[in-house]
Formats: sequence, structure tokens, C-alpha cells
Amino acid sequence: MNQADTKKTGNPDDDILLSDILGKFSGMLKYILFRWLTLVSTGIIGGLLMVSYSIFQKLTYTATCTFVLEESGKGGMLGQYAGLAALAGVNVDNGDSGLFQGDNIFELYRSRLMIEKTLLSTADFDGKKEMLIERYIAFNDLRAKWKKDKIDNIRFDGDPEHFNRKQDSIITDITKIFNKKYLGVGKPDKKLNIIQVDVKSKDELFAQNFVNKLVENVNLFYVHTKTKKSYQNLMILQHQADSVRNVLNSQIGGVASAIDAEPNANPLFQSLKVPSQRRQVDVQASSGVYAEIVKNLEIAKIGLRKDTPLIQLIDVPVLPLENNKLGKIIAFAAGFIVISVVTCFWLGFRKLLGKS
Repeated sequence: MNQADTKKTGNPDDDILLSDILGKFSGMLKYILFRWLTLVSTGIIGGLLMVSYSIFQKLTYTATCTFVLEESGKGGMLGQYAGLAALAGVNVDNGDSGLFQGDNIFELYRSRLMIEKTLLSTADFDGKKEMLIERYIAFNDLRAKWKKDKIDNIRFDGDPEHFNRKQDSIITDITKIFNKKYLGVGKPDKKLNIIQVDVKSKDELFAQNFVNKLVENVNLFYVHTKTKKSYQNLMILQHQADSVRNVLNSQIGGVASAIDAEPNANPLFQSLKVPSQRRQVDVQASSGVYAEIVKNLEIAKIGLRKDTPLIQLIDVPVLPLENNKLGKIIAFAAGFIVISVVTCFWLGFRKLLGKS
């Protein structure tokens, strides 16, 4: 047979192989359909198992808070004011130091400092004020576990700076548990500046209050840190402006006193005018200094407003919170489908091995 004939007829082995595959697949499908009772039985068993799991499943609530974080940037009129301030010897921070850029703010949420501050905060639980850490200890029955160590009477009121070694150790352990199991921080979309904070707990009110306090504490710390340099610079300029103004007021009074000392001075005696003229020179010099300080003070105020980031809450947790409890119908359907699919694969595999 020549090459042309081979191209026309094709390879017979390919047709045989394809037909074999189709035949095996058809036989496997018929075998699975023939065992429909097995599929239904195992599916029902899987559904009942999932229903049982949903009944005994530990209920966990998730409190979610989202907010938008917008950093101030360079450019425009504010950039010109910053340049003018630099020429005047005043450092107006542009807020681009990168302290909280990227994922740094996420780590701030996970820090021991913020979690400790939140745990030691007081929240309202059904009209009763209670510390969040005491609420956490109560619904986890930790004091019963601490009896063997004789620390079940430990309290966390007072100044955290004066906590003893055991108090600090307990807070550190709780912080690790939160970061591992209960706290989630991230961006729903990496292209956006929206940050989402999730807190999971079996206590619905605790989850809601904890995420609200945590977001509040972190955002306040974030704003204060971002504006710290600009605020300090503003306070220094304000102090200088007040001091120079007091000096200027005193000098103006001195000019008036010098003039009053010689109300009818003989114009032929110029030396009598020297004291008042000297004081007028001091007033003019102080006025110039005061004008420059006031100008720099206004520029510093603009810089402070520029460095203050915009933080706007979008969604806050509202009761009832989302929970992980599966409905019985959904649990049964999920179990039925999953086990039925697994059974199909198992029957197909048995048929492929030639077992019936």
C-alpha cells in the first residue's frame, strides 16, 4: 500500500482504540444506572450524616466591619504650600513615609497592643457594662480551667502597665488564639482601598462589640500616628506665635509709656525721642517676626489637614450576625450529592477493574 492509500484509510488502531473507550464508558454508565438503588441508599445515608453534623455542630458567629481608607497624596495646592513651608524652614510632612502602606495596617490589627487594648475595653451587653476580656473568659469557662493553677480569681482591671507576669501571659495567649482562629483582616478586592475585618466567636454580642472596638482603636491609633509629626510641628509654631505676641503686646505698651514720659518734649532736644523710637523699632521687628510665624502656622495647619487620612465606615455588624449553622435541608442535600458522586466514582472504578 502506498503513502496516498494510507492517508485515505487512516490508522485502524485509532478507530479501534476510540471504540473501545466509548464501549467501556457506555458499559460503565449502564452499570452505575443499574445500581441506582445503591446510589440512592448511600446518598440518603450521606444526607443523614450531614444533618447529624449540622445538629451537633458548634455554632459560630461572624461579625464583619468594612471601611474605606484613603491616604492623602502630594500635588495640587497642598504641594505648593508644602514647598513654601520648606523654603521658610518649616517641615510639613507629606504623609508618604510608608509607615502603614501595604499590609502594615493588617499587622497592626493583629498586634498584641491593639488586641489587648480592645480586650480591656468596656462594652454594653444587654444594658450591662462589662469588660470584653471578662466576657471572653466567661463564655469559654476559663476560670474553671484555671482552678488547678489557683488563678481563677485573677482580674484585669487597673493599669495594664502594672499587670503582673501571669496577667500578661494570659493576654498574650488570648492574642495568639485570636490571630490563629478568630480574627481575619484583609481586602475583599486588592485593587480597592476597602479593608474588611472579621471576628468569629460563639458569643454573638462579643463578636459584634469586639470588632467595633478593635476597628475604633486601630483607626484612632492610625490617625494619631500619621499626623503626629505635623501636630507636633503645629504645636511648636503655636507656642512661638503666642510667645512673640505677648512680647509684641509688651513692647507696644512700652512705646506708649515712653511717649507718656515726655508728653510735651522740646522738639529741639532729639535725645528725648530716643527711648520711644527704640521701642518702636523693637515693635516693628517683632511685628515682622510675628507675621512670618503666623504665616508658617497657617501652612502647618494645612499640612495637618493634608496628612489626616480619611477613614469612613461602610458596613458595621448588625444583629443577627451571620453564622455557620447549616439548615437541615441544605445539609441533607449537600450530603446526598457528595456521597452519591463518590459512590458513582467507586462503582465506575469497580466496573473498570472488572468487578461486579
